[in-house]
Amino acid sequence: MFPQPDARGRYGMYGGRYVPETLIPALDELTDAYREARADPAFEARLTEILRDAVGRPSNLTLAENLSRDLGGMRVWLKREDLNHTGAHKINNTVGQVLLAKRMGKTRIIAETGAGQHGVATATAAAMFGLPCVVYMGEEDVRRQALNVFRMKLLGAEVVPVTSGTRTLKDATNEAIRDWVTNVRSTFYVIGSVVGPHPYPMMVRDFQAVIGMETMDQLEERIGRRVPDAVVACVGGGSNAIGIFAPFAYLPEGQRPRLIGVEAAGHGLESGAHAASISSGKRGVLHGALMYLLSSDDGQITPAHSVSAGLDYPGVGPEHSFYADEGIAEYVAVDDASALRAFRHLAEVEGIIPALETSHAFAYLETLAGELGADADVVVNLSGRGDKDVNEAMRVLGDLAGLDAARSESVS
Repeated sequence: MFPQPDARGRYGMYGGRYVPETLIPALDELTDAYREARADPAFEARLTEILRDAVGRPSNLTLAENLSRDLGGMRVWLKREDLNHTGAHKINNTVGQVLLAKRMGKTRIIAETGAGQHGVATATAAAMFGLPCVVYMGEEDVRRQALNVFRMKLLGAEVVPVTSGTRTLKDATNEAIRDWVTNVRSTFYVIGSVVGPHPYPMMVRDFQAVIGMETMDQLEERIGRRVPDAVVACVGGGSNAIGIFAPFAYLPEGQRPRLIGVEAAGHGLESGAHAASISSGKRGVLHGALMYLLSSDDGQITPAHSVSAGLDYPGVGPEHSFYADEGIAEYVAVDDASALRAFRHLAEVEGIIPALETSHAFAYLETLAGELGADADVVVNLSGRGDKDVNEAMRVLGDLAGLDAARSESVS
Protein backbone atom coordinates (compact mmCIF):
# COMPACT_ATOMS: atom_id res chain seq x y z
CA MET A 1 0.00 0.00 0.00
CA PHE A 2 1.15 3.53 -0.73
CA PRO A 3 0.94 6.68 1.38
CA GLN A 4 -2.68 7.48 2.00
CA PRO A 5 -4.43 10.82 1.63
CA ASP A 6 -5.29 12.60 4.85
CA ALA A 7 -8.45 11.96 6.84
CA ARG A 8 -10.41 14.25 4.50
CA GLY A 9 -9.25 12.34 1.44
CA ARG A 10 -6.81 15.03 0.30
CA TYR A 11 -3.40 15.01 -1.34
CA GLY A 12 -2.15 18.36 -0.15
CA MET A 13 -5.04 20.68 -1.05
CA TYR A 14 -6.49 18.38 -3.72
CA GLY A 15 -9.17 15.71 -3.55
CA GLY A 16 -11.82 15.62 -0.85
CA ARG A 17 -15.55 14.94 -1.17
CA TYR A 18 -17.66 17.57 -2.90
CA VAL A 19 -20.85 15.55 -3.17
CA PRO A 20 -24.49 15.65 -2.03
CA GLU A 21 -25.00 14.68 1.59
CA THR A 22 -26.92 11.59 0.48
CA LEU A 23 -23.69 10.12 -0.89
CA ILE A 24 -21.53 10.61 2.23
CA PRO A 25 -22.79 7.42 3.96
CA ALA A 26 -22.14 5.45 0.76
CA LEU A 27 -18.61 6.83 0.52
CA ASP A 28 -17.99 6.04 4.19
CA GLU A 29 -19.29 2.51 3.63
CA LEU A 30 -17.02 2.14 0.60
CA THR A 31 -13.96 3.48 2.43
CA ASP A 32 -14.44 1.08 5.35
CA ALA A 33 -15.14 -1.89 3.07
CA TYR A 34 -12.08 -1.15 0.95
CA ARG A 35 -9.71 -0.87 3.90
CA GLU A 36 -11.07 -4.10 5.41
CA ALA A 37 -10.74 -5.91 2.09
CA ARG A 38 -7.15 -4.82 1.50
CA ALA A 39 -6.26 -6.04 5.00
CA ASP A 40 -7.88 -9.44 4.30
CA PRO A 41 -5.39 -12.03 2.94
CA ALA A 42 -8.26 -13.91 1.28
CA PHE A 43 -9.29 -10.84 -0.74
CA GLU A 44 -5.69 -10.17 -1.76
CA ALA A 45 -5.16 -13.80 -2.76
CA ARG A 46 -8.33 -13.83 -4.88
CA LEU A 47 -7.40 -10.55 -6.57
CA THR A 48 -3.90 -11.83 -7.34
CA GLU A 49 -5.36 -15.05 -8.73
CA ILE A 50 -7.73 -13.15 -11.06
CA LEU A 51 -5.00 -10.79 -12.25
CA ARG A 52 -2.79 -13.77 -13.05
CA ASP A 53 -5.28 -16.19 -14.57
CA ALA A 54 -7.88 -13.92 -16.18
CA VAL A 55 -5.96 -10.71 -16.93
CA GLY A 56 -2.57 -12.21 -17.78
CA ARG A 57 -0.34 -10.43 -15.28
CA PRO A 58 2.47 -9.73 -15.07
CA SER A 59 2.38 -7.85 -18.37
CA ASN A 60 5.57 -7.90 -20.43
CA LEU A 61 8.34 -5.32 -20.34
CA THR A 62 9.62 -5.13 -23.92
CA LEU A 63 12.67 -3.32 -25.29
CA ALA A 64 11.57 -1.42 -28.40
CA GLU A 65 14.82 -1.91 -30.31
CA ASN A 66 13.83 -0.24 -33.59
CA LEU A 67 12.23 2.75 -31.89
CA SER A 68 15.28 3.08 -29.65
CA ARG A 69 17.52 3.13 -32.73
CA ASP A 70 15.38 5.83 -34.34
CA LEU A 71 15.73 7.92 -31.17
CA GLY A 72 19.52 7.86 -31.27
CA GLY A 73 19.98 4.85 -29.01
CA MET A 74 17.97 5.93 -25.96
CA ARG A 75 16.61 2.60 -24.72
CA VAL A 76 12.81 2.63 -24.73
CA TRP A 77 11.09 -0.05 -22.67
CA LEU A 78 7.39 -0.68 -23.20
CA LYS A 79 5.24 -1.77 -20.28
CA ARG A 80 2.75 -3.81 -22.30
CA GLU A 81 -0.63 -3.14 -20.72
CA ASP A 82 -2.03 -3.54 -24.25
CA LEU A 83 -1.50 -7.29 -23.83
CA ASN A 84 -3.88 -7.53 -20.88
CA HIS A 85 -7.24 -9.24 -21.33
CA THR A 86 -9.56 -6.62 -22.92
CA GLY A 87 -6.53 -4.76 -24.31
CA ALA A 88 -5.74 -2.05 -21.76
CA HIS A 89 -4.76 -1.24 -18.18
CA LYS A 90 -8.39 -0.62 -17.21
CA ILE A 91 -9.03 -4.27 -16.30
CA ASN A 92 -6.60 -4.05 -13.32
CA ASN A 93 -8.97 -1.65 -11.61
CA THR A 94 -12.33 -3.08 -12.65
CA VAL A 95 -11.68 -6.59 -11.38
CA GLY A 96 -10.61 -5.09 -8.06
CA GLN A 97 -13.68 -2.89 -7.74
CA VAL A 98 -16.18 -5.55 -8.86
CA LEU A 99 -14.61 -8.07 -6.48
CA LEU A 100 -15.14 -5.47 -3.75
CA ALA A 101 -18.74 -4.92 -4.89
CA LYS A 102 -19.45 -8.64 -4.49
CA ARG A 103 -17.90 -8.58 -1.03
CA MET A 104 -20.17 -5.64 -0.10
CA GLY A 105 -23.29 -7.41 -1.35
CA LYS A 106 -24.02 -4.95 -4.16
CA THR A 107 -26.26 -6.34 -6.90
CA ARG A 108 -25.75 -3.89 -9.78
CA ILE A 109 -22.72 -2.33 -11.46
CA ILE A 110 -22.58 1.02 -13.26
CA ALA A 111 -19.69 2.81 -14.96
CA GLU A 112 -18.81 5.70 -17.23
CA THR A 113 -16.50 5.43 -20.22
CA GLY A 114 -14.86 7.63 -22.83
CA ALA A 115 -12.70 5.55 -25.16
CA GLY A 116 -14.74 2.53 -24.18
CA GLN A 117 -11.90 0.49 -22.67
CA HIS A 118 -13.08 1.10 -19.11
CA GLY A 119 -16.60 0.20 -20.19
CA VAL A 120 -15.39 -3.01 -21.78
CA ALA A 121 -13.29 -3.85 -18.73
CA THR A 122 -16.20 -3.16 -16.36
CA ALA A 123 -18.60 -5.22 -18.49
CA THR A 124 -16.03 -8.02 -18.51
CA ALA A 125 -15.60 -8.00 -14.73
CA ALA A 126 -19.37 -7.81 -14.20
CA ALA A 127 -19.86 -10.81 -16.49
CA MET A 128 -17.16 -12.74 -14.63
CA PHE A 129 -18.98 -12.16 -11.33
CA GLY A 130 -22.53 -12.52 -12.66
CA LEU A 131 -23.70 -8.94 -12.05
CA PRO A 132 -25.82 -6.73 -14.35
CA CYS A 133 -23.96 -3.75 -15.75
CA VAL A 134 -24.94 -0.34 -17.16
CA VAL A 135 -22.34 1.82 -18.90
CA TYR A 136 -22.85 5.54 -19.62
CA MET A 137 -21.05 6.85 -22.68
CA GLY A 138 -21.19 10.21 -24.45
CA GLU A 139 -22.93 10.09 -27.82
CA GLU A 140 -19.82 11.47 -29.56
CA ASP A 141 -17.72 8.71 -28.02
CA VAL A 142 -20.32 6.12 -29.02
CA ARG A 143 -19.70 7.23 -32.60
CA ARG A 144 -15.90 7.30 -32.26
CA GLN A 145 -15.69 3.97 -30.44
CA ALA A 146 -18.34 1.85 -32.16
CA LEU A 147 -16.25 -1.31 -31.82
CA ASN A 148 -16.06 -1.00 -28.05
CA VAL A 149 -19.79 -0.25 -27.84
CA PHE A 150 -20.46 -3.56 -29.60
CA ARG A 151 -18.01 -5.35 -27.30
CA MET A 152 -19.79 -4.00 -24.20
CA LYS A 153 -23.16 -5.11 -25.51
CA LEU A 154 -21.75 -8.52 -26.44
CA LEU A 155 -20.55 -8.86 -22.85
CA GLY A 156 -24.11 -8.28 -21.63
CA ALA A 157 -23.88 -4.63 -20.59
CA GLU A 158 -26.48 -1.98 -21.33
CA VAL A 159 -24.82 1.02 -23.01
CA VAL A 160 -26.62 4.33 -22.42
CA PRO A 161 -25.67 7.13 -24.88
CA VAL A 162 -25.50 10.55 -23.19
CA THR A 163 -26.69 13.43 -25.36
CA SER A 164 -26.10 16.38 -23.00
CA GLY A 165 -23.21 18.85 -23.07
CA THR A 166 -20.25 17.90 -25.24
CA ARG A 167 -21.54 14.30 -25.39
CA THR A 168 -18.16 12.98 -24.16
CA LEU A 169 -16.64 11.58 -20.95
CA LYS A 170 -17.51 14.49 -18.63
CA ASP A 171 -21.19 14.18 -19.52
CA ALA A 172 -21.15 10.38 -19.19
CA THR A 173 -19.69 10.80 -15.70
CA ASN A 174 -22.45 13.25 -14.80
CA GLU A 175 -25.10 10.71 -15.76
CA ALA A 176 -23.39 7.87 -13.90
CA ILE A 177 -23.29 9.97 -10.73
CA ARG A 178 -27.01 10.76 -11.09
CA ASP A 179 -27.74 7.04 -11.39
CA TRP A 180 -25.63 6.26 -8.33
CA VAL A 181 -27.35 8.91 -6.21
CA THR A 182 -30.71 7.37 -7.13
CA ASN A 183 -29.73 3.72 -6.60
CA VAL A 184 -26.95 3.96 -4.05
CA ARG A 185 -28.08 1.09 -1.79
CA SER A 186 -27.97 -1.60 -4.47
CA THR A 187 -25.47 -0.15 -6.93
CA PHE A 188 -21.68 -0.05 -7.03
CA TYR A 189 -20.23 2.72 -9.19
CA VAL A 190 -16.96 1.56 -10.80
CA ILE A 191 -15.06 4.77 -11.54
CA GLY A 192 -12.49 4.33 -14.30
CA SER A 193 -9.82 6.83 -13.36
CA VAL A 194 -8.14 8.45 -10.36
CA VAL A 195 -10.90 11.06 -10.13
CA GLY A 196 -14.08 11.49 -8.13
CA PRO A 197 -14.64 11.81 -4.38
CA HIS A 198 -12.49 10.00 -1.82
CA PRO A 199 -11.86 7.02 -1.66
CA TYR A 200 -11.97 6.55 -5.46
CA PRO A 201 -8.66 8.26 -6.39
CA MET A 202 -6.87 6.27 -3.69
CA MET A 203 -8.62 3.01 -4.53
CA VAL A 204 -8.05 3.20 -8.29
CA ARG A 205 -4.41 4.21 -7.68
CA ASP A 206 -3.86 1.19 -5.46
CA PHE A 207 -5.38 -1.25 -7.96
CA GLN A 208 -3.38 0.22 -10.85
CA ALA A 209 -0.07 0.42 -8.97
CA VAL A 210 0.59 -3.21 -9.90
CA ILE A 211 1.92 -1.72 -13.16
CA GLY A 212 4.72 0.20 -11.49
CA MET A 213 5.56 -2.51 -8.99
CA GLU A 214 5.97 -5.06 -11.78
CA THR A 215 8.05 -2.59 -13.75
CA MET A 216 10.51 -2.25 -10.87
CA ASP A 217 10.96 -6.01 -10.61
CA GLN A 218 11.29 -6.43 -14.38
CA LEU A 219 13.87 -3.64 -14.70
CA GLU A 220 15.98 -5.19 -11.98
CA GLU A 221 15.97 -8.45 -13.91
CA ARG A 222 16.68 -6.84 -17.29
CA ILE A 223 19.11 -3.99 -16.53
CA GLY A 224 20.18 -4.66 -12.95
CA ARG A 225 18.44 -1.68 -11.35
CA ARG A 226 14.88 -0.98 -10.30
CA VAL A 227 14.72 2.68 -11.29
CA PRO A 228 15.01 3.90 -14.90
CA ASP A 229 16.04 7.40 -15.96
CA ALA A 230 12.47 8.36 -16.87
CA VAL A 231 8.94 7.00 -16.89
CA VAL A 232 6.48 8.40 -19.45
CA ALA A 233 2.71 7.96 -19.61
CA CYS A 234 -0.25 9.74 -21.17
CA VAL A 235 -2.57 11.61 -18.80
CA GLY A 236 -6.29 12.24 -19.09
CA GLY A 237 -8.02 11.52 -15.80
CA GLY A 238 -4.73 9.83 -14.97
CA SER A 239 -5.16 6.16 -14.05
CA ASN A 240 -2.51 4.55 -16.26
CA ALA A 241 0.01 7.24 -15.38
CA ILE A 242 -0.61 7.03 -11.64
CA GLY A 243 -0.40 3.23 -11.89
CA ILE A 244 3.16 3.35 -13.16
CA PHE A 245 4.19 6.57 -11.36
CA ALA A 246 3.07 5.82 -7.79
CA PRO A 247 5.68 3.19 -6.82
CA PHE A 248 8.41 5.56 -8.04
CA ALA A 249 6.81 8.80 -6.81
CA TYR A 250 7.27 8.00 -3.14
CA LEU A 251 10.95 7.12 -3.39
CA PRO A 252 13.23 9.63 -1.65
CA GLU A 253 14.04 12.70 -3.72
CA GLY A 254 17.19 12.04 -5.69
CA GLN A 255 16.28 8.39 -6.16
CA ARG A 256 13.18 9.02 -8.26
CA PRO A 257 13.28 8.82 -12.03
CA ARG A 258 11.85 11.68 -14.05
CA LEU A 259 8.11 11.09 -14.12
CA ILE A 260 6.58 12.67 -17.21
CA GLY A 261 2.84 12.88 -17.79
CA VAL A 262 1.80 13.78 -21.34
CA GLU A 263 -1.51 15.57 -21.69
CA ALA A 264 -3.54 16.16 -24.85
CA ALA A 265 -2.85 19.55 -26.45
CA GLY A 266 -5.55 18.90 -29.06
CA HIS A 267 -5.43 21.63 -31.72
CA GLY A 268 -2.87 23.52 -29.59
CA LEU A 269 -2.92 25.09 -26.14
CA GLU A 270 -3.53 28.53 -27.60
CA SER A 271 -6.56 27.28 -29.57
CA GLY A 272 -8.58 26.49 -26.46
CA ALA A 273 -9.44 23.11 -28.03
CA HIS A 274 -7.38 20.78 -25.86
CA ALA A 275 -7.54 18.60 -22.73
CA ALA A 276 -4.40 19.78 -20.91
CA SER A 277 -5.75 20.44 -17.43
CA ILE A 278 -2.39 20.82 -15.69
CA SER A 279 -0.52 22.50 -18.54
CA SER A 280 -3.26 25.05 -19.20
CA GLY A 281 -5.92 24.80 -16.51
CA LYS A 282 -6.74 26.09 -13.06
CA ARG A 283 -7.89 24.70 -9.74
CA GLY A 284 -11.53 23.87 -9.27
CA VAL A 285 -14.04 21.20 -8.33
CA LEU A 286 -15.25 18.56 -10.77
CA HIS A 287 -17.10 15.30 -10.10
CA GLY A 288 -16.60 15.42 -6.36
CA ALA A 289 -12.95 16.46 -6.03
CA LEU A 290 -10.70 19.52 -6.10
CA MET A 291 -8.21 19.23 -8.96
CA TYR A 292 -6.71 21.03 -11.90
CA LEU A 293 -9.34 21.42 -14.61
CA LEU A 294 -10.41 23.41 -17.64
CA SER A 295 -12.74 26.25 -16.75
CA SER A 296 -13.74 29.74 -17.78
CA ASP A 297 -12.99 32.90 -15.80
CA ASP A 298 -16.42 32.66 -14.17
CA GLY A 299 -15.80 29.06 -13.06
CA GLN A 300 -17.77 27.15 -15.70
CA ILE A 301 -16.24 23.89 -16.96
CA THR A 302 -15.05 24.35 -20.53
CA PRO A 303 -15.18 21.59 -23.17
CA ALA A 304 -12.11 19.42 -23.64
CA HIS A 305 -10.85 18.23 -27.01
CA SER A 306 -8.53 15.44 -28.04
CA VAL A 307 -8.36 13.14 -31.03
CA SER A 308 -8.24 10.47 -28.33
CA ALA A 309 -11.57 9.80 -26.62
CA GLY A 310 -9.86 8.56 -23.46
CA LEU A 311 -8.03 11.86 -22.91
CA ASP A 312 -11.09 13.98 -23.71
CA TYR A 313 -11.77 14.92 -20.07
CA PRO A 314 -11.58 18.46 -18.62
CA GLY A 315 -9.85 17.50 -15.37
CA VAL A 316 -7.03 15.44 -13.90
CA GLY A 317 -6.95 13.44 -10.69
CA PRO A 318 -6.03 15.05 -7.35
CA GLU A 319 -2.88 13.00 -6.84
CA HIS A 320 -1.54 14.17 -10.22
CA SER A 321 -2.46 17.73 -9.26
CA PHE A 322 -0.45 17.26 -6.06
CA TYR A 323 2.52 15.76 -7.97
CA ALA A 324 2.52 18.78 -10.29
CA ASP A 325 2.59 21.31 -7.46
CA GLU A 326 5.25 19.42 -5.51
CA GLY A 327 7.50 18.81 -8.52
CA ILE A 328 7.22 15.05 -8.11
CA ALA A 329 6.22 14.70 -11.76
CA GLU A 330 6.44 16.89 -14.87
CA TYR A 331 3.46 17.47 -17.14
CA VAL A 332 3.76 18.38 -20.81
CA ALA A 333 1.28 18.51 -23.68
CA VAL A 334 1.30 16.98 -27.19
CA ASP A 335 -1.10 17.96 -29.96
CA ASP A 336 -3.32 15.77 -32.14
CA ALA A 337 -1.05 15.86 -35.19
CA SER A 338 2.02 14.76 -33.21
CA ALA A 339 0.08 11.94 -31.55
CA LEU A 340 -1.16 10.70 -34.92
CA ARG A 341 2.38 10.68 -36.32
CA ALA A 342 3.56 8.67 -33.31
CA PHE A 343 0.58 6.32 -33.70
CA ARG A 344 1.72 5.47 -37.23
CA HIS A 345 5.43 5.42 -36.47
CA LEU A 346 5.21 2.84 -33.68
CA ALA A 347 3.12 0.60 -35.92
CA GLU A 348 5.67 0.88 -38.72
CA VAL A 349 8.83 0.29 -36.68
CA GLU A 350 7.66 -2.07 -33.91
CA GLY A 351 4.59 -3.80 -35.31
CA ILE A 352 2.49 -2.44 -32.45
CA ILE A 353 -0.60 -0.29 -33.02
CA PRO A 354 -0.96 1.73 -29.81
CA ALA A 355 -4.06 3.42 -28.49
CA LEU A 356 -4.30 7.06 -29.51
CA GLU A 357 -4.06 7.90 -25.80
CA THR A 358 -0.64 6.25 -25.49
CA SER A 359 0.46 7.76 -28.81
CA HIS A 360 0.71 11.09 -26.99
CA ALA A 361 3.38 9.61 -24.72
CA PHE A 362 5.31 8.19 -27.68
CA ALA A 363 5.18 11.57 -29.41
CA TYR A 364 7.14 13.13 -26.54
CA LEU A 365 10.04 10.68 -26.78
CA GLU A 366 11.90 12.62 -29.47
CA THR A 367 12.11 15.63 -27.17
CA LEU A 368 13.15 13.42 -24.26
CA ALA A 369 15.86 11.69 -26.31
CA GLY A 370 17.43 15.08 -26.98
CA GLU A 371 17.54 15.74 -23.24
CA LEU A 372 18.69 12.34 -21.94
CA GLY A 373 20.94 10.98 -24.70
CA ALA A 374 21.79 7.46 -25.77
CA ASP A 375 22.71 5.96 -22.40
CA ALA A 376 19.28 6.47 -20.84
CA ASP A 377 16.64 3.87 -20.03
CA VAL A 378 13.09 5.14 -20.41
CA VAL A 379 9.88 3.24 -19.67
CA VAL A 380 6.68 4.09 -21.54
CA ASN A 381 3.42 2.76 -20.18
CA LEU A 382 1.77 1.37 -23.31
CA SER A 383 -1.64 1.68 -21.71
CA GLY A 384 -3.74 0.09 -24.44
CA ARG A 385 -3.87 -1.26 -27.95
CA GLY A 386 -5.17 0.75 -30.87
CA ASP A 387 -7.76 -1.61 -32.34
CA LYS A 388 -10.50 0.62 -30.94
CA ASP A 389 -8.99 3.68 -32.66
CA VAL A 390 -8.43 2.39 -36.18
CA ASN A 391 -11.79 3.56 -37.55
CA GLU A 392 -11.36 7.03 -36.04
CA ALA A 393 -7.77 7.21 -37.30
CA MET A 394 -8.98 6.27 -40.79
CA ARG A 395 -11.58 9.03 -40.65
CA VAL A 396 -9.12 11.66 -39.46
CA LEU A 397 -6.21 10.64 -41.65
CA GLY A 398 -8.13 9.87 -44.83
CA ASP A 399 -6.57 6.45 -45.37
CA LEU A 400 -3.16 7.79 -44.23
CA ALA A 401 -3.08 10.61 -46.80
CA GLY A 402 -3.63 13.18 -44.07
CA LEU A 403 -0.74 11.84 -42.01
CA ASP A 404 1.59 11.77 -45.01
CA ALA A 405 0.75 15.43 -45.63
CA ALA A 406 1.35 16.28 -41.97
CA ARG A 407 4.66 14.44 -42.04
CA SER A 408 5.80 16.27 -45.17
CA GLU A 409 4.81 19.61 -43.66
CA SER A 410 6.76 18.91 -40.48
CA VAL A 411 9.86 17.94 -42.50
CA SER A 412 9.68 21.09 -44.61
